[in-house]
Amino acid sequence: MRPNSRFAQVQPFDIDKVAAAAGADPDVLRMENLDTDVPPPPAAVAATRRSLEAGTGNSWLPFTGLPELCEAVSADLLTRTGVRYDPSRQIVITSGGTSAVMPVLLATTEPGDPVVLTDPTYAGLLQRVRLAGARPALVPLRVVDGYWRLDRQALAEVTAAAVLLMMSPSMPSGVVFDEQDWAAVAEACERTGAYLVYDAAMERIVFDGHPRVNPCRVDGLAERTIVIGSMSKEYRMIGWRIGWVAGPADIMARIRVAVIYNTTVASGFHQLGAAAALTDPAGAGVEQAVAEYGLRHDTVIQQLAGLPVVRAAGGWSCLVDAEALGLTAPDLSARLLRAGRVAATPMTAWGEAVAARYVRLVYSAEPVGRLTELGARFAAALQ
Repeated sequence: MRPNSRFAQVQPFDIDKVAAAAGADPDVLRMENLDTDVPPPPAAVAATRRSLEAGTGNSWLPFTGLPELCEAVSADLLTRTGVRYDPSRQIVITSGGTSAVMPVLLATTEPGDPVVLTDPTYAGLLQRVRLAGARPALVPLRVVDGYWRLDRQALAEVTAAAVLLMMSPSMPSGVVFDEQDWAAVAEACERTGAYLVYDAAMERIVFDGHPRVNPCRVDGLAERTIVIGSMSKEYRMIGWRIGWVAGPADIMARIRVAVIYNTTVASGFHQLGAAAALTDPAGAGVEQAVAEYGLRHDTVIQQLAGLPVVRAAGGWSCLVDAEALGLTAPDLSARLLRAGRVAATPMTAWGEAVAARYVRLVYSAEPVGRLTELGARFAAALQ
């Protein structure tokens, strides 16, 4: 087989490996994958069902997304960002948020260009940078006062970048950027001439009064920011596979072409369901879901009191420091499954020195009643 430089450093998720090892055992706490048992919006389910019955979404066209969904995304983004994106020129619908990443990278980078991400970061972002032929340049997150924080000094030392690829709240850490963090990102973009590619999939899943700051509202960032959004997390519509990209018109002309030739179009049936959720007067249950995830997060933290677990400021997961327990992350993951009946993913593919020592615990798919067993299960795994 011929060598291929794009795959030289690409690592597997390990999520699928842990899931396969857990099998279908109902006793296992499923904390390895970003699924959720919190139901999707009823409005989305009803609209999708109507579309399936009527056959209204059974088409390849338009390649860049149904007009009603593009308009709904534009209205939602105006509320979040303060920017009015033209639905026909500045928004394109994708087959899920993560599927938007590759077209955006192909449109904004050349082979070998540095792309700045945090360590740890979502493996789906990091590994796609490598597949696009660009080069990850990782800026560490640090634990400060019990929460993850961006290392602004390390970011200030970045001298070259084509893209800063950031997420807040971020998987897997749950870090939430405040205004000072985004100001540091703006300075780095100005210094390097980089775009900010902002993964906003979890933007509203924030706990404990932490700030919800959209980077487009920070001086100097709106004109440089490409927003990737999704229905999967805030709206619990994982199986719909609907995402979008929005940004400045000039770069969006490239991104729209890249999206068309990457996945052609997302499901029309699902697009109509997504439009219904985004325009639901009742808010599609987002606030109630966030409250539930916050309760589950707090239960995990309480159950692991005294262990090296880092609180999340938002999102669906938090991290446990395996090395602080005298183990590697893969060893802790294996022990948790074997002795504790907990499926949890080692973060070996999710960054470098920082990420590699942690195991991720996802709390979005297990109710509080089951999560109250976590402390005893950890104790069994650590014996």
